[in-house]
Amino acid sequence: MLNKSDESLQVTHRVKAVAKAGILLFSTAFLFGCAATGENLQANVYKAGQVNTAQAAKVVNILAVMPAKVEVDNSQQKKEAEVVGGILGAIGGGVIGNTSTGHSAGGTVLGGAAGGVGGAALGSLVSDKVLVDGVSLTYEADGKTLNSAQVGKLCEFHPGKAIMISTSPMETRIQPNATCPPPANKN
Repeated sequence: MLNKSDESLQVTHRVKAVAKAGILLFSTAFLFGCAATGENLQANVYKAGQVNTAQAAKVVNILAVMPAKVEVDNSQQKKEAEVVGGILGAIGGGVIGNTSTGHSAGGTVLGGAAGGVGGAALGSLVSDKVLVDGVSLTYEADGKTLNSAQVGKLCEFHPGKAIMISTSPMETRIQPNATCPPPANKN
């Protein structure tokens, strides 16, 4: 038979275990809720096979630079969130199941299974598509006015001359013709 002091100590240990599992699950959701940045789609990013190869280039005249949003595939991050969420959920659920059932193996297994399913379900809430910042560039080339949407920042472009690189007939990699100011120091 446990005295009141021992019972209080057991309850304290259970509360701490539940709190640790909750923090673990929250951290997982926070870390793996991260989305694809789309940086790999910027005009000045090249694949290994495109390096040291001749690519068609021409000078274009940018007429307007407008903000845009570009939809980017986030399915890989979603899969990672499901797997990691399932694993961490199983661990957290096992800890909670173990402590809440007085260290019984059945409680640990049941808690782990429930936590794994719950963690994977939370991971599946991560969207498989995300919107990233981009630009809509209206430009003149070969006597025509055209437009190209690209991943990038507004400060990387301004009206005027720019280089457009194409590795296929419909590709328009308009290279940044401006530099963004450095971030301000927060001292």
